[in-house]
Amino acid sequence: MTQPAAAPTVQRVDLKHRYEILVDGKTAGLTVYRDRDGRRVFYHTEIDDAFAGQGLASMLVQHALNDVRASGKRIVPVCPYVAKFLKKHDEFADITDPVTPEVLSWLQTMRSH
Repeated sequence: MTQPAAAPTVQRVDLKHRYEILVDGKTAGLTVYRDRDGRRVFYHTEIDDAFAGQGLASMLVQHALNDVRASGKRIVPVCPYVAKFLKKHDEFADITDPVTPEVLSWLQTMRSH
């Protein structure tokens, strides 16, 4: 008999500025952020092809956004997946800020370091 797969877990990895979703101890995906002025700016989300189609991106982003709320920060959804997720989940509307040219410019300088 095969062992049932463990439920995926999500962890925040502050040193790498990201949240990771783990399946059976393996990193299956991540969403990357930078913090600025009390806002967590999400700019990239990806799920490994080997884990595609399991709803992991949604679980990962849901957990990350709940963590942002618990920390008292606000969300800036530069990442297209996070932006799409927020359109379907208006329970986060009260802590979501718009993406502005100024945020995009700042993010560009942060990512080039």
